[in-house]
Amino acid sequence: MSADRVLDVSLEIAADLLVWPGDPAIEIVPRVQIAKGDAANVSELRIGTHTGTHVDPPVHFIEGAAGIDQVSLDALAGPCVVADLRDVDGPIDAGTLDDLSLEPGVERLLLRTANSELWRRSRPIPFPDRYACLTAGSAAWVLDRGLRLIGVDFLSVEQRGAAGHPVHHALLNRGVVIVEGLDLGLVEPGRYHLTVLPLKIRDGDGGPARAILREG
Repeated sequence: MSADRVLDVSLEIAADLLVWPGDPAIEIVPRVQIAKGDAANVSELRIGTHTGTHVDPPVHFIEGAAGIDQVSLDALAGPCVVADLRDVDGPIDAGTLDDLSLEPGVERLLLRTANSELWRRSRPIPFPDRYACLTAGSAAWVLDRGLRLIGVDFLSVEQRGAAGHPVHHALLNRGVVIVEGLDLGLVEPGRYHLTVLPLKIRDGDGGPARAILREG
């Protein structure tokens, strides 16, 4: 019997990876090197807590709320649906999500949109003027459906500059886990088992993560 195939849907962290405007730049600096006579190779890594594939905890937008170390692992691992919105390159309304006709009981939803094609481009990638994201209405849809986790294939679930950040506030206030920066460009829509493991940073406002999908 062959093992279930594992799909890595994480972005590769490197100095030329796109970051959110104003976030810390990525720096990977060798500090100890075998080539220079040291016993091992050790580098210094400097990144923001929302670099690449990452998880947003409530404290990201709600002062005093739970940090990344308190996000439920039960929410971060389990059955999920990857939805086919690959032709969508702008704000996603509630009607578009309703048209997915999800079966009852779906708790984790990953949206494969036109965003995933950004990660196929040569780096560095200029920050796009337009990308697929949720709106206040589609965030309400997520809550109405009782989803525990929503994942998107760009660095934010919300439109850049959205006044008051209604999407983040609506979801995080209700305990919905937000996974951003997924790379779903090589993933066929359908059912999978998702595992997302963010770094366990005490009281962290975000957690860079490795995310995988398992078939079968």
